[in-house]
Amino acid sequence: MEFGFTHQIYLLFLFLIPAIIFLHFYGLKNLRGRGLRFANFEAISRVKGIDLYSKNIWGLILNIIIISFLVFSLAGLTLYQEMDVSDFSFVVAIDVSESMTADDVEPNRLEAAKETAIEFIETLPFESYTGVVSFSGNSFIEQELTKDKTALKDSINRLEIGEVSGTDIFEAVTTSNTVLGGKRNKAIVLLSDGQINVGNFDQVLDFAIEREILIHTIGVGSLEGGETSFGFSKTDEDSLKSLSYNTRGEFFRAEDKETLRDSFNEIVEVTRRRGSIELNSYMIIIAMLLFILEIFLINTNRIF
Repeated sequence: MEFGFTHQIYLLFLFLIPAIIFLHFYGLKNLRGRGLRFANFEAISRVKGIDLYSKNIWGLILNIIIISFLVFSLAGLTLYQEMDVSDFSFVVAIDVSESMTADDVEPNRLEAAKETAIEFIETLPFESYTGVVSFSGNSFIEQELTKDKTALKDSINRLEIGEVSGTDIFEAVTTSNTVLGGKRNKAIVLLSDGQINVGNFDQVLDFAIEREILIHTIGVGSLEGGETSFGFSKTDEDSLKSLSYNTRGEFFRAEDKETLRDSFNEIVEVTRRRGSIELNSYMIIIAMLLFILEIFLINTNRIF
């Protein structure tokens, strides 16, 4: 385990600390000099309610710590250690077409897909970059690539049935590719009932194969089908199986959580290597808490 900085240039601000120390004691010296002009310096000290040198030193130390934490935050303090990481960056693409209102999975296919997607997010190592895309007749980026699992789960929980009819897998894959950007190892986890009725399926395969995108598909719904707002809908597993097979991915059926959790472990392919944890936000929070502590001490005459 070791620490590093992503923006080392900001460490130059640490040179402010000697200047602050000099100004602090220079100011105290002048204050004591003015106090000595009076007949009774001890009386002046009692009026101030402090011992000029002993108590003010704690205020100085507190300010130095606060400045140090702020500088470390600007410099991008990062913790490096061995951890479980995935070789892939993922996009979770979720079908929000009208056929996902079918009730053959409780409470309906979309809610089951959302629950399944969140289960997948939970299995990911800390360092995995993941994004979220929703698709029906068109596609939307719900969450750009991030390591923040809370943000990912929130974006999934907000999903609702799309306003544009149809299921365009091609746009879902191209949009997911945009989210993945220049990442070296790209993978899409696509949750759908397989009712592809917009776009050319061969075009989807050609696009994914050319860009070396692995597509893992999860079939949501039963083969028997279920009632939707527009009629009866069956799951088309053949399309989903073909999509995953031809892109070297895996196909899974969303039937029970235990099976899915085992399947997700196969998808992630965790390895052990050096990973990083950015500590910027922690530094800012600590600095803010220390600043509040300093205000409290000043107002209760504990320092200064």
